[in-house]
Amino acid sequence: MPHPLSFAHYRDTPADRLALQLAGRTDIDVPLILRQVEGWQRLRHKVPRWADTEGVLFPPRLALEQCSGQEAAAYKGQLAARLCGGQTAAMADVTGGMGVDFSFMAPVFGRATYVERQEELCTLARHNFPLLGVPHAQVVQAACEDFVPHMQPVDLIYLDPARRSTTGRKTVLLDDCTPNLTLLLPLLLAKARWVVAKLSPMLDVASALRTLHAVHEVHMVGADGECKELLLVAGHDAPPEARRVVYNEGRTLSFTPADEATAAPLYASRPLRYLLEPCAALLKAGAFRFTAVHYGLHKLHQQAHLYTADHLPAHFMGRTFSVVGCYGFSKPELRRLKHEVPQANLSVRGFPGSAEALRRRLKLRDGGDTYLFATTLADGSHALLACVKTQAKA
Repeated sequence: MPHPLSFAHYRDTPADRLALQLAGRTDIDVPLILRQVEGWQRLRHKVPRWADTEGVLFPPRLALEQCSGQEAAAYKGQLAARLCGGQTAAMADVTGGMGVDFSFMAPVFGRATYVERQEELCTLARHNFPLLGVPHAQVVQAACEDFVPHMQPVDLIYLDPARRSTTGRKTVLLDDCTPNLTLLLPLLLAKARWVVAKLSPMLDVASALRTLHAVHEVHMVGADGECKELLLVAGHDAPPEARRVVYNEGRTLSFTPADEATAAPLYASRPLRYLLEPCAALLKAGAFRFTAVHYGLHKLHQQAHLYTADHLPAHFMGRTFSVVGCYGFSKPELRRLKHEVPQANLSVRGFPGSAEALRRRLKLRDGGDTYLFATTLADGSHALLACVKTQAKA
């Protein structure tokens, strides 16, 4: 195992430039140095705890690309602790990969097993986990499908099925993932009280829940304006409908499908002082009506999923704006828009057509501090809302 300190003085050099500098060197292991430098550079922002831990060694690029970010991994640790954490509890990650999720979940258990089919990743795991505060990790080299039938029962099984085909194409559907959770879930539940599965954020939740009948909770994990991960929590005695949990940048919102179905939001005939745009994770959860009622907001239109209010609610999950103008699509209104807003960041929400087509029609320059939302109002009319960013209450 190479000593990590031998890579430290290369870390601040961009990987592509470093490759040119070291080209032709035979006295050092150039490919290994480049991998460690690239790994550190990728992980210092994505998983700073790993990058800041002296001695950690990094795997090949694909594992770096597929691993969770630190906030998402830490959230899984919190989730595992809530479900069954404790010094007498046991867990197994049966698709170990790089081990980022495992490194954040394992510390809340007395026993923790990491299972991975690739020998190289297992070797790195044995080296890295003690450095990351997981000295009790048991590393097992095995395929998930071979390990699970013979494993000892645990409190929680975590898996992150591979979402790439044999040709490297990204996949979304449950049946296209490896292992196939649809087929494996009954066996997993025979071995654990809880099963937590990380799936594609592009997966259709309703379709997945029709296929999997033991799901208690569906977690949408957001960061940087995107829905990064989708987590399904399966267990015994599942309720008729799975609870939705949205986590976004330290804030959590939980609701049931019944909460969404019975929510009766108010509608504004015109935009009020503020415009609020939910984050992608909140939209993925389908909390369209519930969001308005929970935060005390008005909807602009049933299909628009934009909200308005004369106040800024605390802990809102999404972007908040001050409304500085409202324009219709008549010729005089569009002339006024062109005069007052020559440049803007354009989005369409509940509006026919694409942002690019509308931008060409408006002859609008991109960028600047103004945000222009093309949307539909409660009376069915189309409007362009000019806004500037503002800060929601913490």
